[in-house]
This record gives sequence, C-alpha cells and structure tokens, in this order.
Amino acid sequence: MTAVQKVAIAGAGVTGLAAAIQLAKAGVHVDVFEVKPEPSTHGSGISLQGNALRVFDALGAWNDIRAAGFPFEGLNLRAPGPGARIVAELPDVKTGGPDYPAAMGMPRADLARILLEHARAAGADVHFGTKITGLQQADDTVDVLVDGQSARRYDLLIGADGLHSAVRELVGIDAKPEPTGMGIWRAFVSRPAEVVRSELYYGGPVYIAGYTPTGDDTMYAILVERAQDRFDVSADDARSIMLEASRAYDGPWNSIRADIEAGATANYTWFTKHLVEGEWNRGRVVIIGDAAHSCPPTIAQGAAQGLEDALVLTELLTSRDSVDASLWTEFHERRVPRAKAVVEASVQLGQWQIDGNRDADAGGLIFGISQQMAVPA
Repeated sequence: MTAVQKVAIAGAGVTGLAAAIQLAKAGVHVDVFEVKPEPSTHGSGISLQGNALRVFDALGAWNDIRAAGFPFEGLNLRAPGPGARIVAELPDVKTGGPDYPAAMGMPRADLARILLEHARAAGADVHFGTKITGLQQADDTVDVLVDGQSARRYDLLIGADGLHSAVRELVGIDAKPEPTGMGIWRAFVSRPAEVVRSELYYGGPVYIAGYTPTGDDTMYAILVERAQDRFDVSADDARSIMLEASRAYDGPWNSIRADIEAGATANYTWFTKHLVEGEWNRGRVVIIGDAAHSCPPTIAQGAAQGLEDALVLTELLTSRDSVDASLWTEFHERRVPRAKAVVEASVQLGQWQIDGNRDADAGGLIFGISQQMAVPA
C-alpha cells in the first residue's frame, strides 16, 4: 500500500521525471504536465556528481545514462596564458560511493530523452504543451486546473516546475531566485582527445573558463563573467562575445574557438540563488528541485539535489500508508538542511571570486560539502 494512488507532477525536467519514474514503478497513477510543447532537443551539457549517478541507479536508468555520457575521475586546473599548463590534478570525492564514477558529463537532451523513456515505460502519462493554472485543496485531495479547463482530482501535486515555478506561486510561497552577480556563457562543442575530465582555468578576463566532456566526440565549454545584460544580443554577437572573452585561454580552447567560429551556439544566463527554508509543502502540494532551491553550479550539485529531493519524497510516499505530518517532518529533516548546505556553499564560492578573496579556502569548502554528499540523503 502506498500513501498516494494518483499524483500530478508539474514539470518534465530531471526532477519531475525522476519522481514520476519512482511513483509509477510503485503502481501509482502519475500525470506529468509540462508547459513546453515537446521534449527538449537543445541545450549544452550537464555535469553530474556521483550522488546524482546513485539516484539514476535507483531509478533503473543508470545503464542507459552511463552509455550516453562520459564518466570520469578528477579535475584539472590550468593556468591562463600560452600553453595552458596544468597546475593541479585534483581527485574528486566519490559522492556516489565506490560503485560509481566520481563525475560524468552528458548532453542535456540525451538525459531528458532517457528519463522520459523510463517514465513512460514505468507507466507515467507525460503531457507536453500543458500548464497547471490553478488548484483547490481539500483535506486529503487536491483539484488541479490544467490550461484553465475542468479540474482533475489527485492525492498529491508535486511542483517540479523549475526556477519560476507556477506551483510555488499558486500555493503562496514567495521565495524567488535572485541573481548572484555572475553570468555564464555555454557552448556545445567537439571534444579534443586530450580532454578526459573537467578542466577549469582561474584568472584572466573572466572568473572561470572551463569545459566538461559529455561524450566520445562532444563537450560543453563555459565562461563565467560578471553578470551583464546579454539576453537580447544576436546569435552572431553572442559568438563574438564568447570568442573575445576566451582569447586569454590556450590549449583546448583553441579547438573550442574554432567550433564557435564555425557556428556553435553560445547561450547566456545568470547564476541565481534561493532556498525555501521552511516547509516545502502546503497541504497536499509540495515543491522540489529548482522550485524549492537554486544555486550557482560552482560545485555541480544542482541536478543532484533535485534528484535527491525526488528520491526521498517518493521513498516516503511509497513506503507509508498515509500522507501525514510525520511524513512531511521526515522529508524536510532529510532534505532542507542538505539543500541549504549546498546553496550556501555554492553561493560562497562565487562570492569569494567576485570579492577577489585570495585567502579563501575554496578547496576545503568543496571537500567538506562533497563529504556530506557522500552520505546518502
């Protein structure tokens, strides 16, 4: 017996689909409502730490995801300037435990495709081009309005609908993402054979330059700068900006620039932060993932935290007989402090760079958070 029999999920991203898979596998009827008209086939890459890989295994999707990505161990730090010499080869904490790589990169579109396939195979109904526009709660049900049409009744609504969550707004939670002062350029490019793990360059004209392998022939490159209003620049201007900002970086960046000059798309966004520090549920509605917390990708834990939210929530829903106060207490005790630690550490790392703090113990902070994440949520 599960605590719920019929669940609606807002959002078909990584977090929402992870929740859908686990609930559907347990025999729960699941409807996923995604505002986008179709599955995403665009985007750059994503970095996944070991604790995210551990969740994929629990979902039953690990073999497919591993085959589509690029597992690796360790992190290289390079110096800006001619030669891009490697100044440090750092080990990674295996946050997923010894059975998984320390980290992995993969194309975002492939990750979305694989999780969607597993959700549908488990029995979840995924509806693209639909939006939850209203809700009405009773003691043990929630009526969900979809596209302004007649309501559908569920035992629970999970808001996994991202940074600008409609569900978060509908239940009156006023926490919203705030800019941290940094912006990031991303480009999906070809992988030189010498790139076999993430590499970062500190110093030069931007805060961070780097790249992560995502497959045998692909990787994504990043440049992190002071946040600027870059959102309306043309595709050609975006490529020009990324090219010019990267010229201080040698080594594999020469290949990256060649791909950008050949037409690789340059995307820009700002880093944000927010955390709902109190309860994430309002009655029979709960928010998880980016709807509940966001942070800069300075320790690559954003996706992992959303996946952990989904895994812990569905574990409780499928192992209990009812949705009661004790379920929510355990959920929040297991998730809120952990997400808070990641958000605060990620923001602090970025702020030290903005402030030019050369005495900060960035390595110590990253190692400490990694040790926390190595303990299953």
